[in-house]
Parts: sequence; C-alpha cells; structure tokens
Amino acid sequence: MTAFPAVSMAARRRRASLRLCATVFLLDVAFCKGFVEDLDESFKDNRKDDIWLVDFYAPWCGHCKKLEPVWNEVGLEMKSIGSPVKVGKMDATSYSSMASEFGVRGYPTIKLLKGDLAYNYRGPRTKDDIIEFAHRVSGALIRPLPSQQMFEHVQKRHRVFFVYVGGESPLKEKYIDAASELIVYTYFFSASEEVVPEYVTLKEMPAVLVFKDETYFVYDEYEDGDLSSWISRERFQNYLTVDGFLLYELGDTGKLVAIAVIDEKNTSVEHTRLKSIIKEVARDYRDQFHRDLQFGHMDGNDYINTLLMDELNIPTVVVLNTSNQQYFLLDRQIQSAEDMVQFIHSILDGTVQAQGGDSIWQRLKRIVFDAKSTIVSIFKSSPLMGCFLFGLPLGVISIMCYGIYTADTDGGYIEERYEVPRSEVEGQDPKEESKEPLEPRSQDALAPPHQEPKDVLEKKTD
Repeated sequence: MTAFPAVSMAARRRRASLRLCATVFLLDVAFCKGFVEDLDESFKDNRKDDIWLVDFYAPWCGHCKKLEPVWNEVGLEMKSIGSPVKVGKMDATSYSSMASEFGVRGYPTIKLLKGDLAYNYRGPRTKDDIIEFAHRVSGALIRPLPSQQMFEHVQKRHRVFFVYVGGESPLKEKYIDAASELIVYTYFFSASEEVVPEYVTLKEMPAVLVFKDETYFVYDEYEDGDLSSWISRERFQNYLTVDGFLLYELGDTGKLVAIAVIDEKNTSVEHTRLKSIIKEVARDYRDQFHRDLQFGHMDGNDYINTLLMDELNIPTVVVLNTSNQQYFLLDRQIQSAEDMVQFIHSILDGTVQAQGGDSIWQRLKRIVFDAKSTIVSIFKSSPLMGCFLFGLPLGVISIMCYGIYTADTDGGYIEERYEVPRSEVEGQDPKEESKEPLEPRSQDALAPPHQEPKDVLEKKTD
C-alpha cells in the first residue's frame, strides 16, 4: 500500500519539473523574440538612419522555420553586446514588392542594409557566423592598423585577412573597389610599412598581402591577374573541412580542389593516413600549389556521389574542377605524399584524363540521375506517398492508352451497303424515275438518229 503513494509523488515531481522547463523555454523564446523586430511597409522609409540585419522569410518555408530560433538568438546577442546593428525580419510574401526592391529571390534571404548598400549573407546559418558577418560588414570597409600590437591582435583573431601597405596609389583604389565587393567574405586592413611584421619582405611598394596559414602571400599583378579575382581565390585557408556549401563557394576561386573522402568516425589506419597525406601536401608544397589547388577532407561520400553521379568507395582521393564539373580519380592507392604530388603534376600537365564535365551528354545524364535520385528518396522516406504520386498518374496514362488503342480509327462510322433485289428494280414504275428536267443536249445529240436498213423496215410492215 505504501508503494503507490511514493510512485505517485515521483510522477508529480516529474510533471512539475517538465512544466517548469516548458515555462522557462517559452519565456526564453518570447524574451529572444523581443529583440527581433517584425518589419512592414514603413521600414522602407525608416531604415536609412540605421544599420539593419534582416531575415526575409516565407511562413511556409521549412528552412525559414529552422532559422527562426537561431535568428532570435542573434537578436538577443546583438542587443546584449550593444551592437549598433538592429535585427529584424520581414514576411516577403506579404510585402513582396518591397522584398523585390531588395533583390530577394529565395527564402530565407539574409541581408545587411547599410545606407544605400545591401550585402547578402552566404555563409552557414549559425549564430556565431551570422554575428561575425554583421560585425565585419557594419564596420569600416578598410580598417587601419596603427601599431604592431594591433597587427598581432588581428593575426590571433582572424585566420585570413588582407592588408594594403603604402600610401595613395591606383592600387589602393583597386583595393577599395575589391573590398566593397568582397567585404561579405573577409576582412580588409591598411597599414604602414613600419607596422608590418619584420619577417615580411616586400620587393616594392605599395603592396597587397594576404595573411593565412601562419604565412603570407604578396599580390603580383603580372602572375595573379585582376586584384578582385586574386582576393576571391585567396580568401580561404589552404586546408579546409569541406562540405557541400563550402564546395559550392570554392567554385568561385577557379582552383582545383583535392579532397580526401573519408569517414570521420572510422579510426582505421587507411582513413587517417589519407587525411594526413593531404594535409602534408597542403603544408609542405604550399608555395608550389597554392595558386592552383585547394586542399581538404570531406566526411562521408553521399554528397560527392551525388556530385560525380558515381559510387565512390571510401577512403579515396578525388580532385575536382568545380568550374566545369570535371573530376580526376587515381587508378591506384596513394601511399605517400610523393604519390599525391605526382598525381597533381599529371593533372596540371594534362596527362590524366578528366571525367565528368558540363557537356550536353553530361547534362542529360545529370537530369536522369537527379530524377532517379528524387524518386528513390521519395520511396525510401514514404513508400505509400511514392506509390500514390507515381502509381496514380501511371494508372491514368495506362487507361488513356488502352482507350486510344481499342478505339476505331474511322471514328465509329461503319458504311452499310444494301443490295436491292433485281425483281424490285424491274418492277419499278418508269414514272417514278427522276423528275428533274432534262439538261439540253450537246451538239452531238442533235444529229439525226441512225436509220435502220430499208429491207428491215419492210419486214416489220409485213
């Protein structure tokens, strides 16, 4: 008898604890939402005096719903640190004309609006990445580094950043133009020659440098071409953990991407060895390959299989040309960094045959592959839904084809012929013949009738 009250009391405590947690969660959500403003048509006229970070969303969009709690956290964080950036959200379906003016073409779209400028956010949809983007874009376009201490602080804080060294020049104007375009991706600074670390060697002034991977590279107009293109290529670290989104971004660099496709959860020697080989090549051959290649590793082969339309066995190494969807596979296992370097040289000099590409045949193959993948994914996730979506149309089409096949080609008309007995024809009254007036005869009809011979007429008279 005493056991039941004890169980009942424990259950009551659990229920009370769950209610308290739910209450705290709801209060937390409501508290976070209070720092994100719902924007309407008045936003167009009221925004120009402030800097706004805006989420353009659609109520029915699944990705928008997934972003909502993250966006509430962004609003709370920006308010708590005293940021001048205001956080808001706008229903782009209710205010479609305004969303079109800001260039919204998909949902969700994150933009930082600063005066007459609008910057698109294209990074991962995490709180830290979005806040870092807001701080970078809302600040000065090019930030000065007045001392070596400040330079060292920037080096510790940022993994990749660009620095202009020198005074006024045409190169600085190009640097400003590039920064206004690419500030959404990286940081831009300026410094005097005295502020730059002593290990930096500059052959001429002014100069533009990128600091990354515990070293630096100097822009060379003759070898690197356009400054904006060079900055776009060099804005990534030399070795990266690659996912689908980052691989898409790497397509703008024009570099080949050498990836070790492995299983992060697999701690076998082969998986760890390939990853370490790619890292070694990226580090030791950096000066030789940094203009042409990007290095990294990818966890799992699902995305890479979809990209290559092939089933890759892992662990393996693949080199991608993201600009034209070509890829290179080694026909043997890589045993050392020297094997990988030799493979890269054979790719660069054209002795290795590229696979894939963006030809018409490959595009048709891509359409078929995507359709097949979609159908398989639907049947895997929901077999009943797949049967309904594909079985019903196929059934209707089958019925229509059967109906067309069995239908008479003459439209259902059957010619019937009746044979009239000869007795009925002979018994007809001549008066029942056609009463239509006789048409006038031709000149041949006016000729005298043919006369029978005279002896025949006499016989008839007798």
